[in-house]
Amino acid sequence: MVSPPPPPPTETAPSAPSPPPLGVRFVSAGLAACVADLATFPLDTAKVRLQIQGEVSPRGHDPGAGVGVGTRPGVLSLSRNDFKYRGMISTVHVITREEGVRALYNGLVAGLQRQLCFASIRIGLYDSVKQTYIGIFNAKDVSGSNVGLRILAAITTGAVAVSAAQPTDVVKVRMQAEKRTKNARYKGCLDAYRTIGSTEGIRGLWKGVLPNITRNAVVNAAELVSYDLIKEWLLRRRLMSDRMPCHFVSAFGAGFCTTVVASPVDVVKTRYMNSPPGVYRGAVDCAVATYRAGGLVAFYKG
Repeated sequence: MVSPPPPPPTETAPSAPSPPPLGVRFVSAGLAACVADLATFPLDTAKVRLQIQGEVSPRGHDPGAGVGVGTRPGVLSLSRNDFKYRGMISTVHVITREEGVRALYNGLVAGLQRQLCFASIRIGLYDSVKQTYIGIFNAKDVSGSNVGLRILAAITTGAVAVSAAQPTDVVKVRMQAEKRTKNARYKGCLDAYRTIGSTEGIRGLWKGVLPNITRNAVVNAAELVSYDLIKEWLLRRRLMSDRMPCHFVSAFGAGFCTTVVASPVDVVKTRYMNSPPGVYRGAVDCAVATYRAGGLVAFYKG
Protein backbone atom coordinates (compact mmCIF):
# COMPACT_ATOMS: atom_id res chain seq x y z
CA MET A 1 0.00 0.00 0.00
CA VAL A 2 1.40 3.32 -1.08
CA SER A 3 1.26 6.02 1.59
CA PRO A 4 -0.25 9.35 0.48
CA PRO A 5 2.18 12.19 -0.18
CA PRO A 6 2.75 14.59 2.69
CA PRO A 7 0.64 17.75 2.61
CA PRO A 8 2.37 20.83 1.21
CA PRO A 9 3.81 23.15 3.84
CA THR A 10 1.45 25.90 4.86
CA GLU A 11 2.58 29.43 4.10
CA THR A 12 2.62 31.70 7.10
CA ALA A 13 1.77 35.34 6.63
CA PRO A 14 4.75 37.60 7.11
CA SER A 15 4.71 39.30 10.49
CA ALA A 16 4.41 43.04 10.65
CA PRO A 17 7.71 44.79 11.19
CA SER A 18 8.27 45.83 14.76
CA PRO A 19 8.42 49.57 15.44
CA PRO A 20 11.87 51.07 15.96
CA PRO A 21 13.11 51.48 19.53
CA LEU A 22 12.04 54.56 21.44
CA GLY A 23 15.53 56.05 21.33
CA VAL A 24 15.67 55.75 17.55
CA ARG A 25 12.30 57.47 17.22
CA PHE A 26 13.44 60.31 19.49
CA VAL A 27 16.68 60.92 17.60
CA SER A 28 15.22 60.58 14.09
CA ALA A 29 12.29 62.88 14.89
CA GLY A 30 14.55 65.54 16.39
CA LEU A 31 17.06 65.48 13.54
CA ALA A 32 14.37 65.56 10.86
CA ALA A 33 12.74 68.55 12.55
CA CYS A 34 16.09 70.35 12.71
CA VAL A 35 16.63 69.89 8.97
CA ALA A 36 13.15 71.29 8.27
CA ASP A 37 13.78 74.19 10.64
CA LEU A 38 17.00 75.12 8.85
CA ALA A 39 15.14 75.37 5.57
CA THR A 40 12.17 77.40 6.86
CA PHE A 41 13.74 79.53 9.60
CA PRO A 42 13.91 82.79 7.54
CA LEU A 43 10.18 82.53 6.88
CA ASP A 44 9.55 81.89 10.56
CA THR A 45 11.55 85.00 11.46
CA ALA A 46 9.50 87.05 9.00
CA LYS A 47 6.31 85.63 10.51
CA VAL A 48 7.38 86.66 14.02
CA ARG A 49 8.26 90.19 12.87
CA LEU A 50 4.85 90.54 11.21
CA GLN A 51 3.03 89.19 14.27
CA ILE A 52 4.65 91.57 16.77
CA GLN A 53 4.50 94.59 14.47
CA GLY A 54 2.67 97.36 16.32
CA GLU A 55 3.98 96.54 19.78
CA VAL A 56 6.51 98.49 21.79
CA SER A 57 9.78 96.74 22.49
CA PRO A 58 11.36 96.76 25.98
CA ARG A 59 13.49 99.73 24.88
CA GLY A 60 10.38 101.76 24.05
CA HIS A 61 10.28 101.40 20.27
CA ASP A 62 8.45 99.13 17.91
CA PRO A 63 10.87 96.73 16.19
CA GLY A 64 8.75 96.74 13.06
CA ALA A 65 6.89 100.00 12.83
CA GLY A 66 8.99 102.82 14.27
CA VAL A 67 8.27 104.98 17.29
CA GLY A 68 4.71 105.51 18.38
CA VAL A 69 2.60 106.31 21.41
CA GLY A 70 0.09 103.75 22.58
CA THR A 71 -2.99 103.89 24.75
CA ARG A 72 -1.37 101.59 27.32
CA PRO A 73 2.23 100.59 28.14
CA GLY A 74 3.65 98.28 25.53
CA VAL A 75 0.81 98.48 23.01
CA LEU A 76 0.74 100.77 19.99
CA SER A 77 -2.24 102.04 18.05
CA LEU A 78 -0.76 102.59 14.60
CA SER A 79 -2.41 102.79 11.21
CA ARG A 80 -1.39 100.32 8.57
CA ASN A 81 0.43 103.07 6.71
CA ASP A 82 2.94 103.25 9.57
CA PHE A 83 3.89 99.57 9.31
CA LYS A 84 7.27 98.75 7.82
CA TYR A 85 6.55 95.14 6.87
CA ARG A 86 3.95 94.57 4.16
CA GLY A 87 3.95 90.84 3.64
CA MET A 88 6.13 87.77 3.93
CA ILE A 89 8.37 88.42 0.91
CA SER A 90 8.60 92.13 1.67
CA THR A 91 9.55 91.39 5.27
CA VAL A 92 12.36 89.07 4.24
CA HIS A 93 13.60 91.71 1.79
CA VAL A 94 13.50 94.54 4.38
CA ILE A 95 15.28 92.48 7.05
CA THR A 96 17.98 91.45 4.57
CA ARG A 97 18.47 95.01 3.31
CA GLU A 98 18.61 96.68 6.74
CA GLU A 99 20.17 94.01 8.95
CA GLY A 100 21.83 91.54 6.61
CA VAL A 101 21.08 87.94 5.76
CA ARG A 102 22.28 86.74 9.18
CA ALA A 103 19.37 88.56 10.81
CA LEU A 104 17.00 86.07 9.20
CA TYR A 105 18.63 83.42 11.37
CA ASN A 106 18.47 85.27 14.70
CA GLY A 107 17.55 82.69 17.31
CA LEU A 108 18.49 79.72 15.13
CA VAL A 109 20.40 77.99 17.93
CA ALA A 110 17.41 78.23 20.23
CA GLY A 111 15.19 77.09 17.36
CA LEU A 112 17.25 73.95 16.82
CA GLN A 113 17.25 73.31 20.56
CA ARG A 114 13.49 73.62 20.50
CA GLN A 115 13.13 71.14 17.65
CA LEU A 116 15.45 68.62 19.31
CA CYS A 117 13.33 68.81 22.45
CA PHE A 118 9.83 69.39 21.07
CA ALA A 119 9.83 67.13 18.02
CA SER A 120 11.68 64.34 19.77
CA ILE A 121 9.08 64.16 22.53
CA ARG A 122 6.00 64.89 20.42
CA ILE A 123 6.76 62.44 17.61
CA GLY A 124 8.85 59.98 19.57
CA LEU A 125 6.17 59.37 22.21
CA TYR A 126 3.18 59.55 19.87
CA ASP A 127 2.93 55.83 19.00
CA SER A 128 3.41 54.75 22.61
CA VAL A 129 0.76 57.16 23.90
CA LYS A 130 -1.61 56.21 21.08
CA GLN A 131 -1.29 52.52 21.92
CA THR A 132 -1.90 53.33 25.58
CA TYR A 133 -5.16 55.09 24.71
CA ILE A 134 -6.15 52.19 22.45
CA GLY A 135 -5.75 49.87 25.42
CA ILE A 136 -7.63 52.17 27.79
CA PHE A 137 -10.61 52.62 25.48
CA ASN A 138 -10.45 49.11 23.96
CA ALA A 139 -10.29 50.59 20.46
CA LYS A 140 -9.63 48.42 17.43
CA ASP A 141 -9.32 50.71 14.43
CA VAL A 142 -7.46 53.83 15.41
CA SER A 143 -6.24 54.47 11.87
CA GLY A 144 -9.73 54.51 10.39
CA SER A 145 -12.86 55.85 12.05
CA ASN A 146 -11.32 56.45 15.47
CA VAL A 147 -9.85 59.88 14.77
CA GLY A 148 -10.56 61.02 18.32
CA LEU A 149 -7.86 58.85 19.86
CA ARG A 150 -5.27 60.11 17.40
CA ILE A 151 -6.18 63.69 18.26
CA LEU A 152 -6.05 62.90 21.97
CA ALA A 153 -2.64 61.24 21.65
CA ALA A 154 -1.29 64.14 19.58
CA ILE A 155 -2.58 66.73 22.06
CA THR A 156 -1.13 64.80 25.01
CA THR A 157 2.34 64.40 23.54
CA GLY A 158 2.23 67.96 22.22
CA ALA A 159 1.40 69.36 25.66
CA VAL A 160 4.28 67.45 27.24
CA ALA A 161 6.65 68.57 24.47
CA VAL A 162 5.58 72.23 24.70
CA SER A 163 6.03 72.24 28.47
CA ALA A 164 9.53 70.82 28.16
CA ALA A 165 10.64 73.05 25.27
CA GLN A 166 9.01 76.33 26.34
CA PRO A 167 12.24 78.11 27.44
CA THR A 168 13.79 77.47 24.04
CA ASP A 169 10.68 78.83 22.32
CA VAL A 170 10.71 82.01 24.43
CA VAL A 171 14.37 82.68 23.60
CA LYS A 172 13.83 81.91 19.91
CA VAL A 173 10.87 84.28 19.57
CA ARG A 174 12.56 87.12 21.44
CA MET A 175 15.75 86.89 19.40
CA GLN A 176 13.77 86.73 16.15
CA ALA A 177 11.67 89.73 17.14
CA GLU A 178 14.56 92.08 17.83
CA LYS A 179 16.68 93.84 15.26
CA ARG A 180 20.26 92.71 14.89
CA THR A 181 22.09 95.72 16.38
CA LYS A 182 24.90 96.38 18.84
CA ASN A 183 22.34 97.42 21.46
CA ALA A 184 20.32 94.22 21.26
CA ARG A 185 18.82 92.86 24.45
CA TYR A 186 20.71 89.58 24.20
CA LYS A 187 24.23 88.93 23.02
CA GLY A 188 23.45 85.34 22.15
CA CYS A 189 21.39 82.30 23.00
CA LEU A 190 23.05 81.51 26.35
CA ASP A 191 22.97 85.17 27.34
CA ALA A 192 19.24 85.21 26.60
CA TYR A 193 18.60 82.27 28.92
CA ARG A 194 20.71 83.88 31.63
CA THR A 195 19.19 87.35 31.25
CA ILE A 196 15.58 86.17 31.20
CA GLY A 197 16.18 83.89 34.17
CA SER A 198 17.86 86.62 36.24
CA THR A 199 15.43 89.45 35.40
CA GLU A 200 12.12 87.61 35.10
CA GLY A 201 12.74 84.46 37.07
CA ILE A 202 11.79 80.92 36.17
CA ARG A 203 8.32 82.12 35.15
CA GLY A 204 9.88 84.27 32.45
CA LEU A 205 11.39 81.23 30.76
CA TRP A 206 8.00 79.50 30.76
CA LYS A 207 6.04 82.60 29.79
CA GLY A 208 3.19 81.82 27.42
CA VAL A 209 3.21 78.07 28.02
CA LEU A 210 -0.60 77.88 28.30
CA PRO A 211 -1.34 79.70 25.01
CA ASN A 212 1.38 77.58 23.42
CA ILE A 213 -0.29 74.38 24.63
CA THR A 214 -3.63 75.74 23.41
CA ARG A 215 -2.15 76.48 20.00
CA ASN A 216 -0.73 72.96 19.81
CA ALA A 217 -4.12 71.45 20.67
CA VAL A 218 -5.90 73.57 18.06
CA VAL A 219 -3.32 72.73 15.39
CA ASN A 220 -3.49 68.97 16.03
CA ALA A 221 -7.27 68.83 16.16
CA ALA A 222 -7.80 71.04 13.10
CA GLU A 223 -5.09 69.33 11.05
CA LEU A 224 -6.20 65.74 11.61
CA VAL A 225 -9.94 66.39 11.35
CA SER A 226 -9.74 68.62 8.27
CA TYR A 227 -7.40 66.17 6.51
CA ASP A 228 -9.80 63.28 7.06
CA LEU A 229 -12.86 65.32 6.04
CA ILE A 230 -11.26 66.65 2.84
CA LYS A 231 -9.96 63.23 1.84
CA GLU A 232 -13.32 61.59 2.56
CA TRP A 233 -15.13 64.26 0.50
CA LEU A 234 -12.79 63.80 -2.47
CA LEU A 235 -13.23 60.04 -2.43
CA ARG A 236 -17.00 60.16 -1.89
CA ARG A 237 -17.48 62.53 -4.83
CA ARG A 238 -15.07 60.39 -6.87
CA LEU A 239 -13.02 63.44 -7.73
CA MET A 240 -9.80 61.59 -6.99
CA SER A 241 -8.69 58.06 -6.19
CA ASP A 242 -6.95 57.09 -2.96
CA ARG A 243 -3.45 57.77 -4.25
CA MET A 244 -0.65 60.25 -3.73
CA PRO A 245 -2.36 63.25 -5.44
CA CYS A 246 -5.39 62.79 -3.20
CA HIS A 247 -3.21 62.76 -0.08
CA PHE A 248 -1.33 65.85 -1.29
CA VAL A 249 -4.52 67.83 -1.93
CA SER A 250 -5.94 66.73 1.42
CA ALA A 251 -2.75 67.73 3.23
CA PHE A 252 -2.64 71.11 1.46
CA GLY A 253 -6.26 71.82 2.35
CA ALA A 254 -5.70 70.69 5.94
CA GLY A 255 -2.73 73.02 6.24
CA PHE A 256 -4.79 75.96 5.01
CA CYS A 257 -7.67 75.20 7.38
CA THR A 258 -5.29 74.75 10.30
CA THR A 259 -3.58 78.08 9.61
CA VAL A 260 -6.91 79.92 9.50
CA VAL A 261 -8.06 78.36 12.77
CA ALA A 262 -4.77 78.52 14.69
CA SER A 263 -3.39 81.89 13.56
CA PRO A 264 -5.17 83.97 16.27
CA VAL A 265 -3.77 81.76 19.02
CA ASP A 266 -0.33 81.85 17.40
CA VAL A 267 -0.31 85.66 17.26
CA VAL A 268 -1.30 85.93 20.92
CA LYS A 269 1.32 83.35 21.88
CA THR A 270 4.08 85.20 20.03
CA ARG A 271 3.14 88.63 21.36
CA TYR A 272 2.77 87.43 24.93
CA MET A 273 6.07 85.55 24.96
CA ASN A 274 7.91 88.50 23.44
CA SER A 275 6.42 91.10 25.80
CA PRO A 276 8.42 92.52 28.71
CA PRO A 277 7.08 92.11 32.26
CA GLY A 278 4.06 94.27 33.10
CA VAL A 279 2.77 94.81 29.57
CA TYR A 280 0.00 92.20 29.75
CA ARG A 281 -1.78 90.69 32.75
CA GLY A 282 -2.04 87.41 30.91
CA ALA A 283 -2.70 85.76 27.57
CA VAL A 284 -6.38 86.77 27.58
CA ASP A 285 -5.42 90.39 28.26
CA CYS A 286 -2.96 90.18 25.37
CA ALA A 287 -5.73 88.94 23.07
CA VAL A 288 -8.08 91.73 24.15
CA ALA A 289 -5.39 94.39 23.67
CA THR A 290 -4.53 92.98 20.24
CA TYR A 291 -8.16 93.11 19.16
CA ARG A 292 -8.66 96.66 20.44
CA ALA A 293 -5.54 97.88 18.67
CA GLY A 294 -6.00 96.17 15.31
CA GLY A 295 -9.32 94.35 15.16
CA LEU A 296 -9.69 90.83 13.78
CA VAL A 297 -7.09 91.50 11.09
CA ALA A 298 -4.40 91.73 13.78
CA PHE A 299 -4.90 88.05 14.60
CA TYR A 300 -3.87 87.07 11.08
CA LYS A 301 -0.56 88.88 10.82
CA GLY A 302 2.10 86.60 9.41
